[in-house]
Amino acid sequence: MLRHLYISLLKPVVDENVGLSRRYRSSFRRIEKLLIANRGEIACRIIRSAKRLGIRTVAVYSDADAKALHVSMADEAYNIGPPSASESYLRADKILEIAQKSRCQAIHPGYGFLSENIEFAELCQKKNVIFIGPPASAIRDMGIKSTSKAIMSDAGVPVIEGYHGEDQNVDKLLQEARRIGFPVMIKAVRGGGGKGMRVSNSENDFKDALESAKTESQKAFGDSAVLIEKFISEPRHVEVQVFSDHHGNNVHLYERDCSVQRRHQKVIEEAPAPNISENLRQKLGLTAVTAAKAVGYVGAGTVEFILDKKTEDFYFMEMNTRLQVEHPVTEMITGFDLVEWQIKVAQGEKLPKEQEEITARGHAFEARIYAESPKRGFLPGAGPLLHLTTPSPSEDVRIETGTQQGDEVSVYYDPMIAKLVVWGKDRFEALSKLKRSLLDYNIAGLDTNVDFMISLAAHPEFVKGNVHTNFINDHGDSLLSTHPPTETQIGQTALALALKFKQEEHERAVEQRDQSNPFNVEDGFRVNYNNVKDMKLESDGTVNPVIMKQVDNGRFSISCDEGKSWKTMEGVIVQRNNKFILDCIIDGSKCKYNVFKNDDIIAVFTEDGKLEFSLPVDDFSETEDSSGSKEDKVVSPMPGVLDKVLVKPGDEVKEGDALFVLIAMKMEYVVKANRDVKIESVFYKPGDNVAKDAVIVKFEAEKENV
Repeated sequence: MLRHLYISLLKPVVDENVGLSRRYRSSFRRIEKLLIANRGEIACRIIRSAKRLGIRTVAVYSDADAKALHVSMADEAYNIGPPSASESYLRADKILEIAQKSRCQAIHPGYGFLSENIEFAELCQKKNVIFIGPPASAIRDMGIKSTSKAIMSDAGVPVIEGYHGEDQNVDKLLQEARRIGFPVMIKAVRGGGGKGMRVSNSENDFKDALESAKTESQKAFGDSAVLIEKFISEPRHVEVQVFSDHHGNNVHLYERDCSVQRRHQKVIEEAPAPNISENLRQKLGLTAVTAAKAVGYVGAGTVEFILDKKTEDFYFMEMNTRLQVEHPVTEMITGFDLVEWQIKVAQGEKLPKEQEEITARGHAFEARIYAESPKRGFLPGAGPLLHLTTPSPSEDVRIETGTQQGDEVSVYYDPMIAKLVVWGKDRFEALSKLKRSLLDYNIAGLDTNVDFMISLAAHPEFVKGNVHTNFINDHGDSLLSTHPPTETQIGQTALALALKFKQEEHERAVEQRDQSNPFNVEDGFRVNYNNVKDMKLESDGTVNPVIMKQVDNGRFSISCDEGKSWKTMEGVIVQRNNKFILDCIIDGSKCKYNVFKNDDIIAVFTEDGKLEFSLPVDDFSETEDSSGSKEDKVVSPMPGVLDKVLVKPGDEVKEGDALFVLIAMKMEYVVKANRDVKIESVFYKPGDNVAKDAVIVKFEAEKENV
């Protein structure tokens, strides 16, 4: 009844718009129940907006996500298969079956997975389920880069010089690269997320780069076709948020700068883009709207441009026909809920605002928090979030996440833990809030990029807004520089460790109703009056000896140089809001730090970032080099699935020869030999799951010359 009333009320408004197709007029329905065909932070984000609109939500989950946050947040949840995305989140048939079974009127695909899958969009329409996204024709046209660039060129949108033809012969592609002029960018035709992209600087490396791009593209998208484009050496990546409805209305919601990237993937975004003129801002917005009109767009989309930092010329790069990871910064400066807009447009409503009603206010940043190791080439990681505390959410600080303490970062999916989004009345204030909030984002148990993001936010050139896509490469020495912990830092960690041991022993004694002295136990760590304790804290392979003398309750003399000098430290561990805070005085200076300790590590989160030390110290006799090798062993640089093993016992390999291919976090990694050597053993086969540091290949020991 309500559904028919809604359609009858809507139809007179719809019919007076001649640009609206009969097919769309007949399919409009109010969305009362929504299935989210995604996981993690985006699923949680969509659920929040849907609930605010009074819409019931249905989640889907793989075996690996049975206890995930998005599952508990939804009104209903259904298992769709094993952990592998190809057997779960990419199973369009299962997802549609659940949508119909649970009586959902619509499916929101989020981003990634099925969000830009033409067949899925068409199948939804066939099954009379609203696909919250653009028409399949727009996905098709914009999903193939060669087609999208031809459409844009015809519409008068500037397009960078390149080759987008169907002839994929190696010699033809090399010929076109010569015509365009090196350096060139080789890009997967169906690419996205940095996959299938390689830079070739000359003819000498072109064929290797081409083969690598094609191989990765085939694995990621099922299509090895590539295009060739002129590579701009210092480009900025600037994108414009656009929105269109079924009534022919098109608007932009200003631009975002996404220039700072690693592996062609964004790590920090901001809106509006820094250091561009108002005239350029207007040109970018109008050009993006022209691009949306050219493909008959409907819904939320992002038009991405390459902006030449030197000339301010800009060129169409691609159009993402979905909601973007970085959409929250646009929401922060405009005040609009873009998921709400998506739902309203999918129901047949007009855009909530016209262009002249859309204004930008202040400045916003989004920092992507990843489980990865910046010091090891940003290799992704996996494992449990043993400790996770975040800044306090507010109107100016958003935590977009699908994880909580105790969750596992899975090898099967993207290693993103969360997005930290902040707003300020100007860029300086927003950046100050970002720095403060990053210091309050405390994670222990696995490597993350939080400390790297702290360094990035404080870098002088980033503070000035002098950003481009090579920023991390150009400033890598300073951004990734590591400094050994100071004696004060080692001392305060030892103090935290001593106080935590005392606290834990006291708690155990209370639990056992032991009325004796809680520090007189036979195991664990003891610091009694006039007692001296030697301990060793290991960090990044370096063992730091510490001598502690307890002066009185909570006060210690600590030496980090074998007794040559001493510092006086006193403190107490206080529990506040699920945090253990070290409240201490070091040589008269007061400070407070968050502390985490388990049987293996202790982490102290200071104004310089995380200090993490191993407990107890192990005797590591092997040293790791950049190839992932440990002397005569080659180990997996991260947890993942072995895709290929390219050697067998008895093979002789040269330095740089590929040994095996690892698939982890949706990316391909080729591990190569670090010297000329003979293979003695291979311990795994293709398809095996391997842990980080698992020995995959063993070399024959080199014979000493007699």
